[in-house]
Amino acid sequence: MMKAIEAVIDASGQVHLKENIRLCGPRRAIVTILDDEVTVVDETVLLSERVLALDWDRPEEDEAWSHLQQEP
Repeated sequence: MMKAIEAVIDASGQVHLKENIRLCGPRRAIVTILDDEVTVVDETVLLSERVLALDWDRPEEDEAWSHLQQEP
């Protein structure tokens, strides 16, 4: 079984899980260190995506950008 669990690693390298887990015995784990910054998506971006998609998803747009899709 694989399960992802959020954790914080302190300056001394101690791992602090954000939730309690129960294991039947020792298990291997993969630790990925993330940047400190939390990226917040601007609400305007999310709201405008649908409107912009109306323009982007037109045959004229596909044709205009088709040269970038060609295989070498």
